[in-house]
Amino acid sequence: MIKYTLKCDDGHAFESWFASASAFESLSVAGHLACVTCGSSKVEKAIMTPRVSTCKSKPNIAAALPSDTPDKAPSDVAETLSKMRSAVESSATYVGKDFAREARDMHLGDVPDRPIWGEANAKEAKALIDDGVPVAPLPFIPTRKVN
Repeated sequence: MIKYTLKCDDGHAFESWFASASAFESLSVAGHLACVTCGSSKVEKAIMTPRVSTCKSKPNIAAALPSDTPDKAPSDVAETLSKMRSAVESSATYVGKDFAREARDMHLGDVPDRPIWGEANAKEAKALIDDGVPVAPLPFIPTRKVN
């Protein structure tokens, strides 16, 4: 897995995880990336600074935020993720471990298209991406799996 800092054409910065650099490229070329703030599909990698630890003390959470958004407090990030979770949970069907099968069936036209979300292991996710199925990782886990 690889994490990239991304930005849209409106200047919104966000981070996302990808199975590999080629997975990012495949999704980008296919137009399957979108800004988490405004939904713009014109998304590209932002300049990133390497994370180098100089001591063994606990990392500062604010330091993990993209460098071009220093005014974002951790509570703002949590609030944004909470809003994203609510939007996904209210507008899409949770299909759990059947996600890969459901996404592939929709892509092939075997079942009607509908917004879904669920779980897939790395092998399933890579196979979907390799086959051109439009999928993207979500930065949260299902509510019922949260302590």
